[in-house]
Amino acid sequence: MPAITLIWALVAVLLAALSPGLTQRSFPDVDDALRLVQVRDLLAGQGWYDLHQYRLTPPEGTLMHWSRLVDLPLAAAIALLSLAMPVGDAEFLAAVAVPLLLLLGTMLFVGDLVWHRLGRLPAVLTLLAFVLVPVLPGQFQPMRIDHHAWQVLSVAAALWAIFRKDPQRGGAIAGLAMAAGLMISLETIVMAAGFAAVLTLRWLLDPAQRMWLVRYVQALATGLVVLFALTRGLPDLAAHCDAISPPHLALFALVAIGASLLAVPAHLHPAVLIGGLGASALCGIVVIASTAPACLAPPFAGLDPVVQKYWYVLIAEGQPLWRQPPGEALPAALQCLVAVAVAAWAALRGAVQHRVFWRDLAVVMAVAALAGFATQRSLAFAGLVAAIPLGWLAAQLIARWQATPRIGPKLGVAAVLFAAFLPGALVGPLLGAAGVQDAGASAAPATTTQCALPANLRRLDALGSATIFTTLDFAPLVLAYSHHGVVASSHHRAERAMRDVIVAFTREPETARAIVAARGAQFVAICPSVGDAKVYRTVGGTRSLAAQLAAGTPPAWLERVDVGAAGGLMVWKVVPAR
Repeated sequence: MPAITLIWALVAVLLAALSPGLTQRSFPDVDDALRLVQVRDLLAGQGWYDLHQYRLTPPEGTLMHWSRLVDLPLAAAIALLSLAMPVGDAEFLAAVAVPLLLLLGTMLFVGDLVWHRLGRLPAVLTLLAFVLVPVLPGQFQPMRIDHHAWQVLSVAAALWAIFRKDPQRGGAIAGLAMAAGLMISLETIVMAAGFAAVLTLRWLLDPAQRMWLVRYVQALATGLVVLFALTRGLPDLAAHCDAISPPHLALFALVAIGASLLAVPAHLHPAVLIGGLGASALCGIVVIASTAPACLAPPFAGLDPVVQKYWYVLIAEGQPLWRQPPGEALPAALQCLVAVAVAAWAALRGAVQHRVFWRDLAVVMAVAALAGFATQRSLAFAGLVAAIPLGWLAAQLIARWQATPRIGPKLGVAAVLFAAFLPGALVGPLLGAAGVQDAGASAAPATTTQCALPANLRRLDALGSATIFTTLDFAPLVLAYSHHGVVASSHHRAERAMRDVIVAFTREPETARAIVAARGAQFVAICPSVGDAKVYRTVGGTRSLAAQLAAGTPPAWLERVDVGAAGGLMVWKVVPAR
């Protein structure tokens, strides 16, 4: 695959050039910083099955829901590279290389699929479209080491597998790929259901194709059990709702058993097939309802109201597309809708030998688009699939452009191509002309602001070993670049501590003092330019602790400490009550 590798190299160089924090070795997101902390702890000897972050909400620590499947390649890369260079350089190089290598794997799966199904030019244009579709490029940028790129890779592998010729092998590979994706994060469950829908449709239309679904759900259930045993095991059999746990394993096992039994007869009435599959899924849901009823609700449904209001709903990537700024939402929605329309048209009117391919792809694309509309970060899945119909569309338009000698049709073809791949360039002026106020880019923690740079944060080590009371978005950076503990970070399993942090920074100093003392923090620190620090000042008003600290007028129970940091990083020592 030299051509695919060459295109990957071009895209990788482009992503590296556009990565804002690469020169400062700053992570794109605070989750990436905390991922590195988890990997460091593993390399330092923390148990494989022990997923506690002990410096988060000390002294008991916080049990994280993140998977060792993501930690292992990073840990291996750092351990190997550190044999030839300082550990800090090894971490940096691993954080740059791993996302780009995941991009290569994803492009190999998609490129091979399109090349063999539609031809070389559509494959090349599909891969080039990777940099222009919604959300996808950002998940593979250097130092983006959290789990999102792994999810996209698992979807790409499953997509490649369901279009293999052998249903036994293709279904099994797709099931194993989605088992890995689900163990990494439950966010992929919609895509797992989408692939199941495609394979169920094949069975309904042709009973001879039933082994696609059977092997898929068998491999999915088996893979989940094996990966659960390898990465979580007996130490954690609790019914967690934000990660694969025993009730979920029971659901997938029952679906696999039901599909296997239904496949024994050569022919089934469609109503019997749908009813049997539905009954299997319903049995699994009953198991969850009886053992972990809270898991039938969305993972964040039971959040504390304060945390829900001042943390969760402010995380743009976790919100529906219609809650995003119009300048972001409309281009993404348009590209997804164009991709669905192109796939559907090709399934109905395209070349006869490719219609089944386009039919199945249209179903996957529609599911991915719905997932992206419901949760903005899931647009990465939609972007991955959308690149295929958009790449094929580009190939068709280029052929028409070459075939027509007249300038008018050529300009029309160019305009359609431009609108399909760069809808944002058209939507922005149209919104402005219509008088629509666009809030601009989605708010995200500003990890490249000067006071959050690693060089400044490392100065905190001069304070000795302590627990620092700081904002949720800043806390992971403190963990990553110093040896201190923090009261809470932007991670929901420490929900009570998160509430305390939000309340303390948005209320008057005396209320905050009681909370800080109860949490045993020795220092208070803020980086005023990092995301949630601004929110706390706005919400709490001028009398809030956050506003007073940012203004340089701290209460008497805080004593300013100069750590020599630039860029606005401010630290205070908590004065014990007399």
